[in-house]
Amino acid sequence: MIEPVDNLIRVLSKLPGLGRRSAERAALAIVRKPELLADPLMHALQDVRETIECCRVCGGLTLVGDQPCRLCSDETRRDDLLCVVEEPSDIFAIERAGIFRGKYHALLGKLSPARQRSPASLRLKELAQRISEGCVKEVILALSTDMEGDSTAAYIGEMLKSAEVRVTRLAYGLPADSGIGYSDPVTLKRAIKGRTKF
Repeated sequence: MIEPVDNLIRVLSKLPGLGRRSAERAALAIVRKPELLADPLMHALQDVRETIECCRVCGGLTLVGDQPCRLCSDETRRDDLLCVVEEPSDIFAIERAGIFRGKYHALLGKLSPARQRSPASLRLKELAQRISEGCVKEVILALSTDMEGDSTAAYIGEMLKSAEVRVTRLAYGLPADSGIGYSDPVTLKRAIKGRTKF
């Protein structure tokens, strides 16, 4: 393989959901039609890099300088209801379902010894800080239903045991070994409505 193409494949294969073969197909499509794919892709990546950042409150995505984000700033949303998710993409998925009117907290990952993701690498201190401010009455754990998601939920449940908040978890009904971002709006609505005490 030609080195620049091989480098492109290697970078693309680091993206979630793209294995080596998928990354190879994507890279070859980009190389074959640079004016249709490479140039717009480079511009889009540069634009995202220059204009998007994480909200300092929830960890979701926002425009640079738009702090806190529009969801955190929305006064019509409930301050007493906090939905904890793994990634900003999970916020998008729950928002598409159109049922949740509280605030969010993205951990930016989940506990995973295999990937060296410890509690210190997640936004758990920020979560504890938000809880200590006293507005939150219920924390909904909207985490993946895989082993790492379950471990993260158990860790947060233990961490919040002494806090005066109700800790719930989305009702099962989400596919096993799947993330929030892969769920359809109907499944998410049912999961949020049927959440259970954790």
